[in-house]
Amino acid sequence: MSSPGASGTATRVSRIAGTERIVDVLAPLVAVLAAFLVGGLVVAAIGESPLRFYSTLFRGAFANADSVGLVLFNATPLIFAGLAVAFAFRAGLFNIGGEGQLYIGSFVCTWVALQLPGAPRVLLIPVLILASAAGGGLWAAIPGYLKARLGVHEVINTIMMNFIAVGLTSYLVINIFKEAGQMTPQTATIPIAGELPRLAYFFQSLGVPLPAANPLNVSFLIALAAVWLAWFILHRTTLGYEIRAVGHNASAAECAGINVRRTLVLAMLLSGAFAGLVATNEVMGFRHRFLDNFSSGIGFMGIAVALLGRNSPFGVLFAALLFGVLNTGALEVDLFTDVPRELILVVQAVTIILVVVGNEIVRRRREGGATSRRRSEATAIGQDGSAEAS
Repeated sequence: MSSPGASGTATRVSRIAGTERIVDVLAPLVAVLAAFLVGGLVVAAIGESPLRFYSTLFRGAFANADSVGLVLFNATPLIFAGLAVAFAFRAGLFNIGGEGQLYIGSFVCTWVALQLPGAPRVLLIPVLILASAAGGGLWAAIPGYLKARLGVHEVINTIMMNFIAVGLTSYLVINIFKEAGQMTPQTATIPIAGELPRLAYFFQSLGVPLPAANPLNVSFLIALAAVWLAWFILHRTTLGYEIRAVGHNASAAECAGINVRRTLVLAMLLSGAFAGLVATNEVMGFRHRFLDNFSSGIGFMGIAVALLGRNSPFGVLFAALLFGVLNTGALEVDLFTDVPRELILVVQAVTIILVVVGNEIVRRRREGGATSRRRSEATAIGQDGSAEAS
């Protein structure tokens, strides 16, 4: 029969766990609000109205269906890039190579599409999606293997692999696969059967007036599926348990019989696969070709998205949507205010700095709370022993 002390300890532990979950949700929100406050102070310092600045920003993002479509379109590649960083981080790996992985995934997607000009849509689209993921995944597996086998730090490897990927794809596009008769360094267009349809007609059938020219396409739905898949793998599969165990404590995981080397390689492979899926939006859904230097730092923005989302798949989704709002509204700010759109980058950067600081504060408080719980449990056990002895 449990003593009142043990019951009270269990209640306190449950209450603390619930508080920690609330803090996990509130910390990023507080960081975002604080970053908006800092942005407002900067706007006021240059003689503009913070209220007018933010009203213009959000009007540009939510003025109509077309604006919302652009928000979702801008958020789509960030979802994939954020998942790539977050997934690797759960294994204790810092994948900064998302930029290179999305370039390789996009090029492989384009190359495969050009090799299958007569393939039917029902076959070609799944093949191209798998090719995108395979290209990014295999490129990420290289630093993963070097980390697992030789202990070479993945940060250095993935950074260098970015330069190799961008340079390699640039060489291939300019010197081998460049579209005939074009000055722009780009490939020929992929077959129509490999293009992902835009969602405008679907929304119009539901009565939502999304213009046909809006670039939002089926890749957004693939991104939502990728979020669910990442969550499912991490929390509902043996591999996900092993990834989280290795990320928490690799030595303890190895003692428990987990193959740490294999887990690290697989985590990086899957991380790169998520990055490679950027091709579904940039190649299959939007440009329908590979354009040299097409990315505006999507892979690096994925780091910020993952940090803001606290390396949670669903957190990544909401963080990417927030960045989509900021990026879409920035154009409206540039057109209708005297505030430079670069200030949006300031808001994003301050947000990430505050998130990192907040994460560190939460971590230290959590470690202190864990120490307090262990002391409470030890006290309760001591009380039980005293009661039984008496």
